[in-house]
Amino acid sequence: MDRDGVINEEVGLITKPEELKLIPGSARAISMLNNLSIPVIIVTNQPVIGRGLCSVEELNKVHEHLFNLLSEHSAHVDGLYYCPHHPVHGVGEYKLACSCRKPSPGLLFKASKVHNIDLSKSYMVGDRTSDIKAGNLAGCTTIGVKTGYGCDDGFKDAIPDIVAQNLKHAVGIIIERRLK
Repeated sequence: MDRDGVINEEVGLITKPEELKLIPGSARAISMLNNLSIPVIIVTNQPVIGRGLCSVEELNKVHEHLFNLLSEHSAHVDGLYYCPHHPVHGVGEYKLACSCRKPSPGLLFKASKVHNIDLSKSYMVGDRTSDIKAGNLAGCTTIGVKTGYGCDDGFKDAIPDIVAQNLKHAVGIIIERRLK
């Protein structure tokens, strides 16, 4: 799943822990997946590094804050993968078109390999067209959520297989399909 607009509120480029606020119900949704031993992997574009707005260490503090907020609700993620690059606004070594920046599926392939996940049996949950396209290219079933950008970010090159109101609704759909 994506991070901004799916798990936490979409507020623009987050560079400090205090800027990250969970979307109501998202921690509970992740906990529901945890309770069923369904791996939860975050794949997120984080151009704040590439644009020179924060360091890797500062982004790690943002993610540590996210993990702490989730743990308060007995939720955890099994992996987090991010792309620090930006092909236009990147600075120095981070200004490049890469295979890890969504809509490219590189982060999904990496997570799949590390965690031994069958992407054809997986779901990619996102709020942007780039999330949906990455999921499509990786062979996942895609779920677009109405939080964050609501899959209405001005691009039309990918349509989600399923539309959900939020992450909790998406997880309910995933669980229902898994139990069939």
